Amino acid sequence: MELSLSSSLHSTTPASFSLSTNSTSPPRQNLGLFSAAASNFSSRVLLKFNKSSILRQPRPVVVKSQSSSEITNDNDDHGFVLEDVPHLTSFLPDLPSYPNPLKYSQAYAIVKNTFVSPEDVVAQQIVVQKGSPRGIHFRRAGPREKVYFKPEQVRACIVTCGGLCPGINTVIREIVCGLHNMYGVDDVLGIQGGYRGFYSQNTIKLTPKLVNDIHKRGGTCLQTSRGGHDTKKIVDNIQDRGINQVYIIGGDGTHKGAAAISKEVEKRGLQVAVVGIPKTIDNDIAVIDKSFGFDTAVEEAQRAINAAHVEAECVANGVGIVKLMGRYSESPFYLEGQGGLLEYVEQRLKENGHVLIVLAEGAGQEYVSQSAQAVNGTDASGNRLLLDVGLWLTQEVKDHFTNVRKMEINLKYIDPTYMIRAIPSNAYDNIYCTLLAQSAVHGTMAGYTGFTVGPVNSRHAYIPINRVTEKTNTVRLTDRMWARLLASTNQPSFLQKCEIVRERVDKETMEEAKQASTSNGVRSHYPMKTFQFRTKYLTKAS
Repeated sequence: MELSLSSSLHSTTPASFSLSTNSTSPPRQNLGLFSAAASNFSSRVLLKFNKSSILRQPRPVVVKSQSSSEITNDNDDHGFVLEDVPHLTSFLPDLPSYPNPLKYSQAYAIVKNTFVSPEDVVAQQIVVQKGSPRGIHFRRAGPREKVYFKPEQVRACIVTCGGLCPGINTVIREIVCGLHNMYGVDDVLGIQGGYRGFYSQNTIKLTPKLVNDIHKRGGTCLQTSRGGHDTKKIVDNIQDRGINQVYIIGGDGTHKGAAAISKEVEKRGLQVAVVGIPKTIDNDIAVIDKSFGFDTAVEEAQRAINAAHVEAECVANGVGIVKLMGRYSESPFYLEGQGGLLEYVEQRLKENGHVLIVLAEGAGQEYVSQSAQAVNGTDASGNRLLLDVGLWLTQEVKDHFTNVRKMEINLKYIDPTYMIRAIPSNAYDNIYCTLLAQSAVHGTMAGYTGFTVGPVNSRHAYIPINRVTEKTNTVRLTDRMWARLLASTNQPSFLQKCEIVRERVDKETMEEAKQASTSNGVRSHYPMKTFQFRTKYLTKAS
């Protein structure tokens, strides 16, 4: 049997019991997903947590496309909303356009519909009710008939920021190869060391030959760092180097920096397209279906979980503890007393003879701070510094069974977090990274800027950066998703007797109900109980 304390929203929890804690900013789909998908018990289940509904006022939309056709919204469009992305012509109206070189590409020679129609959009919500508003849509990603850069005049740059994640090198490779093979762009620079690399480190020239094999290695060939964002210095450097396309790979904090760069570029009237490629191992980025590297990370986490499971089940009263990523949690658990974690562990040991706990790094921080010196600081990305909950829980479990229950246990603790982040991406993620990179290249060549790319309901789209930075995906404790997890793992929620949690749920639910009832927005028809809890408290028992 496995028990996993994890922190992510996505979770296909194995035969494990998991208490989780969200990650990055609001709750993150981190490890819960790991503990979930990681165990061989339920590889068929991958729970996905969607971001809470955002109430928006329906508004007329008239979006002019480059080919002069229009996407319009009137009273007959039933609440159709297009959340468009900026275009260079919005502040450079006299910018000339050119025929897309893909017309003459050997790869696209037999394609019937080479170019995406300017009227193609992707719906954010695909489950609707009769008579409900059509809701929010995004521009479909893909090549356009007209481009706003001559290939020989393009100088692109690529930068990677934040923590590592499987697939970063693949994205770099596919941007370089996509620019070269599809558009004939040969001038691509690699910015080394994250944002501060723009003004404090050297660049390297990236060619298809140089990046040919980098997807077979983990990490980033450009190096990375947290923080270091100075908008003025970065844009000064972009301008001085003659860069006109900027590809930024990173998470929500990195995307906020990308948005600032895009605004400064517009302010200066520069013909520079800025695009973000969303990256996080936590899989909690809003709007998009999934972040790249997530499947690879779950796969690798499963190896550690399975190893701990074997260690636990091969000895008497075996206890395995695995710590995975996941920074935040609003779904508390408690250790002692009736219905507490220790009682449940004891029960599992009596029934099965072993138990496995998958623990998110951010879970139980309130407990750890009581027994260790609290750290209130943050890292360069603004993430809070965490105490080691894995070592703390290991000692608590040992003390409980040795001193209180007078019961001998065999405990093994595994911390594979950095191994999970540093491995190369698997075949699925490599394909996904290729699609992301090519979508980004098509968008920038078409003159779009200040946007990010990603799949929305399995269709790649161009998304305004603010949509992926304003909130993060979270777990809803009042949703059927959570109920399915508990039913699958046959574990208690640990919340039934926690009055504090009940009060939070009631308060949040009432707030959302109030918003929904007083709003005429596109989402007001959604069920009022859309309370979203930032929790990475996933459990799994067998």
